[in-house]
Amino acid sequence: MNKLFIDKNYNTLIVEHKDRLTRFGFNYINILFNELGKHIEVVNETDNDRNDLMQDMISMVTSMCARYYGLRKGKRKKDKIVEVIKNESNQ
Repeated sequence: MNKLFIDKNYNTLIVEHKDRLTRFGFNYINILFNELGKHIEVVNETDNDRNDLMQDMISMVTSMCARYYGLRKGKRKKDKIVEVIKNESNQ
């Protein structure tokens, strides 16, 4: 995304679906691109704002759950490593 903001060699960014560019907050990014003199073209745009809002909500919850469970997995992995090290040092 940073490269897209910095690169000046294009005028239009074409994405198949909004969620390919960002999981949520598409309208904010669209405003920013407009301020930079760029245009975002969405090929498969939803016609229903309600569906779009629900998709944003689902994307946020999915992202948060993935991060939360990823943190839990990392903690379990760390705890297992610590346990192995303790067992090896006791032998």
